[in-house]
Amino acid sequence: QCKLPFSNAAESNPLSLTPGSWLRRQKRLKMGFVKVVKNKSYFKRYQVKFRRRREGKTDYFARKRLVIQDKNKYNTPKYRMIVRFSNRDIVCQIAYAKIEGDMIVCAAYSHELPKYGIAVGLTNYAAAYCTGLLLARRLLNKFGLDKVYEGQVEVTGDEFNVESIDGQPGAFTCYLDAGLARTSTGNKVFGALKGAVDGGLSIPHSTKRFPGYDAESKEFNAEVHRKHIMGVNVSEYMSYLMEEDEDAYKKQFSRFIKNGVAPDTVQEMYKKAHAGIRNNPVHEKKPKKEVKKKRWNRAKLSLAQRKDRVAQKKASFLRAQEQEAADS
Repeated sequence: QCKLPFSNAAESNPLSLTPGSWLRRQKRLKMGFVKVVKNKSYFKRYQVKFRRRREGKTDYFARKRLVIQDKNKYNTPKYRMIVRFSNRDIVCQIAYAKIEGDMIVCAAYSHELPKYGIAVGLTNYAAAYCTGLLLARRLLNKFGLDKVYEGQVEVTGDEFNVESIDGQPGAFTCYLDAGLARTSTGNKVFGALKGAVDGGLSIPHSTKRFPGYDAESKEFNAEVHRKHIMGVNVSEYMSYLMEEDEDAYKKQFSRFIKNGVAPDTVQEMYKKAHAGIRNNPVHEKKPKKEVKKKRWNRAKLSLAQRKDRVAQKKASFLRAQEQEAADS
């Protein structure tokens, strides 16, 4: 006799088996692996995932933890700093979740940076820092806290955390929402985070993901981070290409050349932008254009106009009749 594998002690003793479980065991031993048939009952029970999961836009595992607030904090929203990158733009928003949907408290975009003197490189690390700084200053200005929480005015690239001041409203706290971005060391998402923290927002973070952190030695070099914030790494590469390959430089930095941005002016450009953002972070609304309506069909007549039109037609007809009678 060959010994059969049993799942538990009850099945190992045939006398303790009920008729149903004995039949199931016999079936299992005979059938082996059976392909799942997608029949009517399968499709009736099938539950689709959330729409934004199906589209691959939202990580609901992360969103759940970013949205759910402690139950002892009544009517206190959990704010998120949302950072998203497109091919030509950087979007930074402060939002909180409601049943109806996410509510945007404040937003800043890198396409606003030309107003502060940054005409090119609107998606690099330095631009991400500027966009985060603009968001922080704009939000604090909106709540009247811009004079209370100045943040870090001089860019050092080193670790800085905003702390609440006694006798004043607490520091505005939010949490980084990086979306589906790969949060590896040196990612531009953390440039926007650093800009917001230096701008005066309290966001929990460490230096492990900033450029300049060495995973092997576990040391953080703030100078490397400062160079990325001030665009020094870009200017160094511009200088290198100018010396090595003039054609490649003209091709890669054509917009820099067109806007008159040279390697030695990059750092100064970002320094002026930081000062400009702190000086006036308020978003200026574009004036609305007065649209003149064009009608391609005839306007609807009122009742009085219709009656008048009928009266005019009657009078015209009667005049024509009288004229005919007079001629004859």
